[in-house]
Amino acid sequence: MSDNKNFYDVIVIGGGPAGLTAAIYLARARYRVLVLEKEQFGGQITITHEVVNYPGIGKTGGKQLTETMRQQAEAFGAEFLLTEAKSLDLIGDIKTVHTGRGDFRCFGVLLATGARPRAVGFKGEEEYKGRGVAYCATCDGEFFTGKEVFVVGGGFAAAEESVFLTKFARHVTVLMKGADFTCAQAAAEPARKHEKITLITNSVLEEVSGESGLTYARWRNKQTGEETEYRSENGEPFGVFVFAGYEPATDLVKNLVELNEQGYIRTDGSMKTSAEGVYAAGDVCIKPLRQVVTAIGDGALAATELEKYAAAMQRKTGIQPKQPTPVKKEFPSAVKAGDSHDNSMFTPEMRQQLAAVFDRMERPVQLALFLDGSSASAELERYITALKEMTDKLTVDVVDRNANAEIAPCVQVRHSDGTPAGLAFHGVPGGHEFTSFVLGLYNAAGPGQTLDEEVRQAISALDKPLHMKVLVSLSCTMCPDLVVAAQHIAALNPHVTAEVYDIARFEGLKERYRVMSVPCLVVNDDRVTFGKKNIRQLLDYLVQ
Repeated sequence: MSDNKNFYDVIVIGGGPAGLTAAIYLARARYRVLVLEKEQFGGQITITHEVVNYPGIGKTGGKQLTETMRQQAEAFGAEFLLTEAKSLDLIGDIKTVHTGRGDFRCFGVLLATGARPRAVGFKGEEEYKGRGVAYCATCDGEFFTGKEVFVVGGGFAAAEESVFLTKFARHVTVLMKGADFTCAQAAAEPARKHEKITLITNSVLEEVSGESGLTYARWRNKQTGEETEYRSENGEPFGVFVFAGYEPATDLVKNLVELNEQGYIRTDGSMKTSAEGVYAAGDVCIKPLRQVVTAIGDGALAATELEKYAAAMQRKTGIQPKQPTPVKKEFPSAVKAGDSHDNSMFTPEMRQQLAAVFDRMERPVQLALFLDGSSASAELERYITALKEMTDKLTVDVVDRNANAEIAPCVQVRHSDGTPAGLAFHGVPGGHEFTSFVLGLYNAAGPGQTLDEEVRQAISALDKPLHMKVLVSLSCTMCPDLVVAAQHIAALNPHVTAEVYDIARFEGLKERYRVMSVPCLVVNDDRVTFGKKNIRQLLDYLVQ
């Protein structure tokens, strides 16, 4: 069993700050550790625009902070897999984690699944999700530039994100259940004092509605029962951002470990759960404060306890999982939109990482450019030329310098014989879409990202034409999951295409599909859905 490639000292379920910290500690101590994440590494903090209270760092973004953590863990030899843990066998010395990409065995398990945003339940919340109701200020704030915005919630997130939303909104109204913010005074004070923010206390949102967007809202005062109706002037749509706390992601371990009444995991002082060899860390645990720093502390403590547990199990069973070895990152960190796109934009580390990707490509691909003479088209041409100069696996062909502005600027991925590969990006693939674009090239050229046979068969079974438009914002941390999934399916099935649009450059699409949240997926021009999806979730949607 010691030679089994799927055997680990510890498997970490959840790739947020708690799980990443545990991976750093375990791998550095020379224990083999696997981190499983079903959506995106980094967790909920990746949607936070600014982190200003992390000790030792003046200001950073949530995505940047957790990406650094992931790279640290990877440098020590931690392994990562993007897949969902389906079920657990936790009885005995050897535990099994059943995932969408096979079974993995281990001595110890760390549950770091975190918590997800909680829906409030007001009338119209589900119906208008993506059309006015949003949960991520960083992703969707720009859609409400110059408009009225309501924030639902009274905690830390509501206080912080209401201030962030004033960068876009004409005015922000905060509706909170209590008489004041429930977070620390220092965190609430900027919202209280902001000239563009109005606080309405002891009130709950009851209903929202509208036609092309939200134009009506009704809330009720909990103390007096008085109801207030708001109708926007001239039918101008407004936004509602929900920051009403979180609910623990513990569906996986119900009836396996002890939970409290709210569904959070009970742990002892060493982060151990009621199950032997199973620990928990981060927002999924019972705790008075859910912040990055507390999640990191939990992860470090749980990891050191799991080191002792794994060592004891090695002695007891005689099984010695192979020790980790450092591995190089295959894909670069995201490039900021608007950077100068020439060779100087790629740091030596990024160039090395890109070279590793290009070297693994089985076949060359052609990048066809459709330009319209705009500055954005010039930027795209410089960007693609810089990539081409790094490898002989890419060729560039300017197909049309006077292309229709409805499609340009655009880079279309083609096979070496000039036939379309089913992938295209409209705009300049910077920001969080840089990595997605590189992955698209890798999947089109082969061998591509690893998929289990079940998923491959499901992709092959799509036998009707499916044209996907994926509308994204380059600042959105939730968009890349959907983009990568759509492009991967398109790269493997000739009946499917995936065209990605930077919504900031294509206002017509935003109006046509009434987009007020990203990512937005449009299938065959008539089916519209919002929110991130992994490849399995996307396949389920496509076959509906």
